[in-house]
Amino acid sequence: MNISILGAGAWGTALAIGLSACHRVTLWVRDPLHYDEMKASRVNRRHLDPFSLPAGILLENDLNAAISGADLVLIAVPMSGLRESLRFIFNMGCKAPVVWVSKGFEAGSSKLAHQVALEEYDGIAPVGALSGPSFAREVAQGLPVALTLASNDAAFASKTAAALHSNRIRVYSSEDLVGVEVGGAVKNVMAIASGISDGLGLGSNARAALITRGLAEITRLGLKLGGRLETFLGLSGVGDLTLTCTGDLSRNRTVGMRLAAGKPLDEILSELGATAEGVYTAQEVARLADALNIEMPITKAVCSVLYGSVSAKAAVEELMRRDSKAESS
Repeated sequence: MNISILGAGAWGTALAIGLSACHRVTLWVRDPLHYDEMKASRVNRRHLDPFSLPAGILLENDLNAAISGADLVLIAVPMSGLRESLRFIFNMGCKAPVVWVSKGFEAGSSKLAHQVALEEYDGIAPVGALSGPSFAREVAQGLPVALTLASNDAAFASKTAAALHSNRIRVYSSEDLVGVEVGGAVKNVMAIASGISDGLGLGSNARAALITRGLAEITRLGLKLGGRLETFLGLSGVGDLTLTCTGDLSRNRTVGMRLAAGKPLDEILSELGATAEGVYTAQEVARLADALNIEMPITKAVCSVLYGSVSAKAAVEELMRRDSKAESS
């Protein structure tokens, strides 16, 4: 299969490396200077050093050339760039199926990725989301990973999952696009909270409690938006949440740990050098929770630290002062 991957960040590059063993892969690099650097060295030194690109991966800087002849377009850009990417390929007459790995809610509209896709690519070809517990560096190393490919088109999800499936990358199919996207988006907010907890030295007990109650928040929101309970108990739910809240490679957890150390958000993001989606997702999730009358105290605590001039310690203390209640509520 001819796969065009749009976006040469860490995840797009790792997917290119992982999928190139079984498919013909073209990796589109937007920035001309970055493209020249990668073409000369065959290494993405900005985002995924020191992993070399296999010889079969074709690098492209021209978007039209990158998607020409594609059997599948895989969009690997931050959520903020998804709409623009979909619009670009639509305007170029692309009629290939599209799958994205973008996680989050669109800033301002609070729309999930598939809702953006329906506005920009509706009726052109099947679309879907690829999500699950996955760190780019481990995929680039060839370590095993399991993902979920979700689409409202069940046949497309099943066929594409089978095509992408390999002995290193296991891909399961799902029809619950909403659930997969909500799990992938909100877990990043919870990872910031987990980083704050770890950064304050609150211990393993607190982290376990936070992950569990974080899953409850994700599930409440996801069910309200139309997701299925079993999805939140699967790879793109509890699986992705656990990895992102505990793994040292998690950008969002890193943000939380540095917030706990008292660093300003602007400085943290500058040092990080990559997108931490939870920072931008938190406000949209909190806005949705208010609109839908859903209780999401961890999310609101994260927002208060990110944007409300509340210290990490004070936010945790406020959570601990909440009244006792039934666990199921």
